[in-house]
Amino acid sequence: MRILSSRPLSLSLSLFLSIFVRGAEEPVLEGKRPNIVVILCDDLGYGDLECYGHPHIKTPHLNALAESGIRFTDFYSAAPVCSPSRVGLMTGRNPNRAGVYDFIPGNKDIYLRASEVTFPQLLQKAGYATCLSGKWHCNGKFNNDAQPQPDAAGFDHWFATQNNASPSHANPRNYVRNGEEVGALEGYSCQIATDEALGWIEKQQKADAEQPFFLYLAFHEPHEPIASPESLVKDYREDARQEEEALYFANVANVDAAVGRLQARLAEMGLTDDTLVIFSSDNGPETLLRYQRAKNSFGSAAPLRGMKLWTTEAGFRVPGIMSWPGVIASKQTEKAAFSSLDFFPTFLELAGAEVPRNRALDGTSLLPYLGGRTLEREKPLLWVFYNALNERRVAMRHGDWKLMAKLNLPRYNSVNEKIAEKVKSATLSDFQLFNLTSDVHEANDLSGEKPGKLAELKTLLEKEYAALVADSHVWDAPKAEAKKAKPKK
Repeated sequence: MRILSSRPLSLSLSLFLSIFVRGAEEPVLEGKRPNIVVILCDDLGYGDLECYGHPHIKTPHLNALAESGIRFTDFYSAAPVCSPSRVGLMTGRNPNRAGVYDFIPGNKDIYLRASEVTFPQLLQKAGYATCLSGKWHCNGKFNNDAQPQPDAAGFDHWFATQNNASPSHANPRNYVRNGEEVGALEGYSCQIATDEALGWIEKQQKADAEQPFFLYLAFHEPHEPIASPESLVKDYREDARQEEEALYFANVANVDAAVGRLQARLAEMGLTDDTLVIFSSDNGPETLLRYQRAKNSFGSAAPLRGMKLWTTEAGFRVPGIMSWPGVIASKQTEKAAFSSLDFFPTFLELAGAEVPRNRALDGTSLLPYLGGRTLEREKPLLWVFYNALNERRVAMRHGDWKLMAKLNLPRYNSVNEKIAEKVKSATLSDFQLFNLTSDVHEANDLSGEKPGKLAELKTLLEKEYAALVADSHVWDAPKAEAKKAKPKK
């Protein structure tokens, strides 16, 4: 059993809260809704943590978090790159539906539109206090009235940057707090974001200790440009092949230290048993030297194929840890496929909030799973990344199987009116089929050996792909820039 009770789970919230027990006669959470904390790293690879097999990086606090609950071996982000991954996490929908197809550059007219519904908004309406601390990256015009900002997405308090910490993780000067620029700060970004989060929790608890809270702690680490404390870097110079690699190892270790501080303070405040904590990453690791500043990108995707921006497993299979000591039994390893898309329905049901029925959701509530049942996904997991670096830009996970396909399209980083028809009429071809249970490396294409399974999954993929494209937001075509008259000679 996964929970600390031998009774089956009911989806009724009141009964749900009354059956999660330690083994004592009295339920520990009867009538009480949990606090929820999501910790999201930026470009952390599947193999970057000690508890996921990294040979050198020490992550004792994340090891302990995994030991206290569930370590997922097949946990997925919503996209293989940051902005759409974060939009998918908050909306419970494939990010293409929201029109966020790729990372959002600064000042771009792409953003999380006000018409989208996020789970922080609905938690807020259900009585939760809400906070974002760290990286936002869900709009191009940050801290600008021209586009919705984090408060519009449901955050009472926000302390964030548009994209990366600048000039690096060390002493960032681009944080904004509730619309006000903060200026230069001292320290490292993950610790600064943690300080803000802890200060907010303490203030919130003093104001109303009975009010549940949601914290989204979105670290910039280990995304480039990297900076790490010398006190940690020195611990890795002997194991690293070069100084840049030691900096990367120490960067992940600094994240671990920040998580340790958060967990220790939650324990001091007596909140551990009442708080669901989830740790993950927005996508897979960056490729070393893919661009000029990626000189410290020594992230590991082992044993997966590819990296960030790929639709192979390494692009979006990421670490996934879930801990809730008052409810979830410890020392579990789960091999079924889970996704950040699942947060939306799961958190709303935990909060007693109504899950919207008039929107296409792509996630599945985890409550039946937490109650001891096998997870049954209503939909397969689907990724359509028009700007992928690998050839097959469409991928689907269904049970143990993964199907990949090419598209007869150029690479696009967004979809607007000018190219919408071309995108809608694109066809899938050159399918590859993998059994991820026996072939996590995606090395053995079974499309020739399993024609029946190929036909079954091809039909499903074509159906799901068509439905997604039909429901994907199309942006207005960019306005042509006025041409300047050439001066007369």
